[in-house]
Amino acid sequence: MTKKIAFVFPGQGSQSVGMGKDLYDNFESAKNVFDTADKVLGKSITTLCFDGPEDSLKQTVNTQPCIVTMSIAALEAFKSELGIEPYATAGHSLGEYCAMYCSGVMDLTSTLKAIQKRADLMGETKGGAMAAILNAPEGSIEKALEEASSVGYVDVANYNSPAQIVITGDEAAVSKAGELLSAAGARRVVPLAVSGAFHSKFMENAGQEFANFVSELELNNASIPVFTNVDAQATVLASEFRNKMPKQIYSSVHWTQTIQNLVSEGVDTFIEIGPGKVLSGLIKKINPEVATYNVFDKASLDATIQVLKEQLAGV
Repeated sequence: MTKKIAFVFPGQGSQSVGMGKDLYDNFESAKNVFDTADKVLGKSITTLCFDGPEDSLKQTVNTQPCIVTMSIAALEAFKSELGIEPYATAGHSLGEYCAMYCSGVMDLTSTLKAIQKRADLMGETKGGAMAAILNAPEGSIEKALEEASSVGYVDVANYNSPAQIVITGDEAAVSKAGELLSAAGARRVVPLAVSGAFHSKFMENAGQEFANFVSELELNNASIPVFTNVDAQATVLASEFRNKMPKQIYSSVHWTQTIQNLVSEGVDTFIEIGPGKVLSGLIKKINPEVATYNVFDKASLDATIQVLKEQLAGV
């Protein structure tokens, strides 16, 4: 049975103290990734991931390199046990860096340096707010954003699934939009605990500074297409990644559209690699027909490999 498989990688918010410890202890390939991260970044990513404390782990400057390290460690452990090549890769926000690594756009050292620089710039940008909106009635988002823009800037940060979007912008405008959406019948409005308005024009300066950094970065053409957040399109050329990486910081994350485009190209199996199961849940809401699997510790890795081996053998 031939399957079209996509590897997908989670973003900020999926972290938890203890993540990756099991992989580090059981797989030499995962241990090497953590050890490299400690060396390249000059701080103990292993300690932050395995022992926290949580307050340190959830600071953007630490969260982003920790999730990327853990996800790549999980990827390398998975690859060491089962040699399958995905049809495509994708990542949610910072997870896109793991997708680029998986697709050969950057080596491990460049990936780690890039995500640390991105995290530093985003962590320094203060102000603004974000809120998740669940099950908003059709057409109500655009209407609420338009009305709330009278008190300040507000925009969509993430199109996570048909049932969930995240809004971002000025605190007053995000709050006003949330009130309007509650009144319009949205099931829930959940303010997010973030240090700034990610994926908004608040981040444009960070994006411009990051562009300077990326201009010096060694990038390759992708060996496997990466479906990128900014436009949900398959991307292969190094020059396109160089252009999209800074833009991604202040642009909407088109996750729903990314999954829809992958499915329209025949992808029927998604393997979420990295901490948590958030993306699997979102993917099922976008398309209940596809299969989703997870790799976040030894047990989930073993279970996923077992199922895939059976399916690939046509059992």
